[in-house]
Amino acid sequence: MTDTLPPCPECSSVLAYQVDNLLICPECGHEWSRDGAMGGQDAIRDSVGNVLQDGDSVTVIKDLKVKGSSSVVKVGTKVRGIRLVDGDHDIDCKIPGIGQIGLKSQFVKKVSE
Repeated sequence: MTDTLPPCPECSSVLAYQVDNLLICPECGHEWSRDGAMGGQDAIRDSVGNVLQDGDSVTVIKDLKVKGSSSVVKVGTKVRGIRLVDGDHDIDCKIPGIGQIGLKSQFVKKVSE
């Protein structure tokens, strides 16, 4: 095997190993794809690993309390036309009955239409 794997972009460890198309660092636990190993921006993924894009539809997988309000976004709520943004809450969307809100991609699942 003459193909060498790139070092981990997080901790620079040379002990990275490959599982399918995913590279994994055993020292810090960071996972990345070989395509994104050259410093490209990682794609935003939902809770099950599907790549999200602007305009996708997602469903909420967990009841989420709306900060500063008594409202709750219920599990199974379908959100259409999401917009991806940088930051901790990486999805901007409009939820019927609640309004404009930011969601974390780890609490949604992409749905096909």
